[in-house]
Amino acid sequence: MPRHAPLANVSLSDFPPDESVLVGVSGGRDSIVLLHWLKSCGFHKIIVCHLDHGLRKESRADARFVADFAETLGVDCEISRSNVAALAKRQKISIETAAREARYKFFARMARKHSCPRLLLAHHADDQVETFLFNLLRGSGSSGLGGMAPLSLRDDGLLVARPLLGVWREEIDAYIAAHALPFREDGSNTDPRYTRNRIRHSALPALEAVLGRDVRRALWRTVELLRAEDEHLAATPDLQNIPAQLDTAALRALPLALQRRLIYAWLRARGVRDVGFDEVESVRSLLTAHVAKVNLPEGKHARRRARRIFLE
Repeated sequence: MPRHAPLANVSLSDFPPDESVLVGVSGGRDSIVLLHWLKSCGFHKIIVCHLDHGLRKESRADARFVADFAETLGVDCEISRSNVAALAKRQKISIETAAREARYKFFARMARKHSCPRLLLAHHADDQVETFLFNLLRGSGSSGLGGMAPLSLRDDGLLVARPLLGVWREEIDAYIAAHALPFREDGSNTDPRYTRNRIRHSALPALEAVLGRDVRRALWRTVELLRAEDEHLAATPDLQNIPAQLDTAALRALPLALQRRLIYAWLRARGVRDVGFDEVESVRSLLTAHVAKVNLPEGKHARRRARRIFLE
């Protein structure tokens, strides 16, 4: 990764170096490389954001490390702590989902505090491949298989960029070595209880052993193709301005692919987490005369009444 290379897949005009930016920094090698690289590229109004998830005994030391590293670079730093385990138990969701939700709520708070809606994250090409396999194996459609977008606008107003999505883990390691950068090792990255770790340490090596080659780049290219197709389809008129309730006649009139896409977008817009094939097909079953109500995650229900589908 060249020292002053342009942000991969992201226009610098979206993130001018002379404007404030939030940067999510865990203390691991990926986010340390992103932070150091941005500083070397002339970003001088950086606000480092670190959320301590409270899941590991080393987490407080990680927070101190991030604060100290930010100080050596001369950038501002915001540290917060969240009881992610309690959040997961209370909402009956996975630790991974609870951690992600806690992080984005923290980022949104920092955006409001600093009047800065621009956030940079350190997801890289290997993360993209793992996300693709994770979504593939849970039956996601192309909207999930398109992986993470290099640039996206969230419902909370945050403009999120992931400039390292075209950068591989070995390139990040090379940057760390070239600049002798310190970083923190997260022991949970090898914990087999987490699905992503099993994909990284077991599924991908097994695929490579069976095929006799590195499969990551082929999978990454597939993600790029699917995301471009997804962005094109998402711009179709039928998928704009998702209504609060679905009209059954209008839904039946759509091709099957658009029915599924509209239902997926509708469920996500209504706050249903982890929408997959089963959830979409459950709602689609309401188009038949003999089904009037279906169950969804977290105690939610979709119901059909008077030719309308709505969420309870």
